[in-house]
Amino acid sequence: MNKDSIPAHLVLEDGSTYRGYAFGDTEVSTYGEVVFNTSMTGYQEILTDPSYAGQIVVPTYPLIGNYGINRRDFESRRVQVSGFAVRDHCDAPSHPDSEMTLDEFLQAQGVLGITGIDTRAVTRKIRSHGVMMGIISVNESPELTMERLKDLPSYDDTDFVSRVTTAGAYGWDQPIPGTTPSGAGYRILVTDTGLKYNILRLLRTRGCEVIAFPASASADELLERQPDGILMSPGPGDPELLDYVVETAKGIIGKVPIMGICLGNQVLARAFGGKTYKLKFGHRGGNHPVRDMETGRVHITAQNHGYAVDADSLPSDIEVSHINLNDGTVEGLRHRSLPIMSIQYHSEASPGPLDNEYLFDRFMSVVRESKY
Repeated sequence: MNKDSIPAHLVLEDGSTYRGYAFGDTEVSTYGEVVFNTSMTGYQEILTDPSYAGQIVVPTYPLIGNYGINRRDFESRRVQVSGFAVRDHCDAPSHPDSEMTLDEFLQAQGVLGITGIDTRAVTRKIRSHGVMMGIISVNESPELTMERLKDLPSYDDTDFVSRVTTAGAYGWDQPIPGTTPSGAGYRILVTDTGLKYNILRLLRTRGCEVIAFPASASADELLERQPDGILMSPGPGDPELLDYVVETAKGIIGKVPIMGICLGNQVLARAFGGKTYKLKFGHRGGNHPVRDMETGRVHITAQNHGYAVDADSLPSDIEVSHINLNDGTVEGLRHRSLPIMSIQYHSEASPGPLDNEYLFDRFMSVVRESKY
């Protein structure tokens, strides 16, 4: 039997079943929270983004894999998604940098995918009913798959940060390809709650000495390195499960300039006493409009999160700096007196528009001003 003809199905927790064919590692079954992403390109970056740990990702763009897999577009050391569900996967990519097909990549990484399903129907289901758990399975009936799904843990009850964070601190000395680091050489520490390599590249390109630390690192461990600034990274899962990261944030507030991105934004909000809540189907893709409240300018942003900060829960010394124009949710925070800024979207993109890299320059300005 041809590998592409191996029947598979995606079953959601409400019993919805989508039939297709398996690709990638067809010897495994996989489950996770089923989410959709609206980016038209960037599937390699999405697959290797730690923020997707524990999730089955459904691209809304129908053709995936047409430019293959290359060695440049990794955002972590491995595939992080639980599974991949596409309308049509391309097994004959065309790109000079391609080194393997999407099928070969997922197979090498031990990740199961499903192709041939109606991804529009899955997306409409999630938009209407909200994200839900699901399983991609082969060689069993949908009824048996559904029974197994009932006994599996919920995405909201799992600390995925502890699964994706680095085991130990490490330095990063690779700027964006084709650039030469230039700047004042500030020492910036990055807490790895699920960071993407492009954050490290962008900081290094700006001449920073960049060191990543495990999510479990304490405030004392970070501060003893005498950093000029600390960046709290994106990552997966519910921020309500991350009290240990929140405690670290509390310990560095007021002692060093801080920038938070995505999960880092939510962690900082919690450190100041704010609350977070789960969105119905989240924001994932490269086309989300965000307004900068100070300038009124609208930016098209890359996003990947399923939780948001409750603006009404924030103390008076924290102001909302950015809002999402689709649903009015909080997209950024700023402290009124301390050198602290954060955003809910991904200024490092990968994938997505590069329009928001200026926020790293803004953070460098905050760091520089704090030195004098």
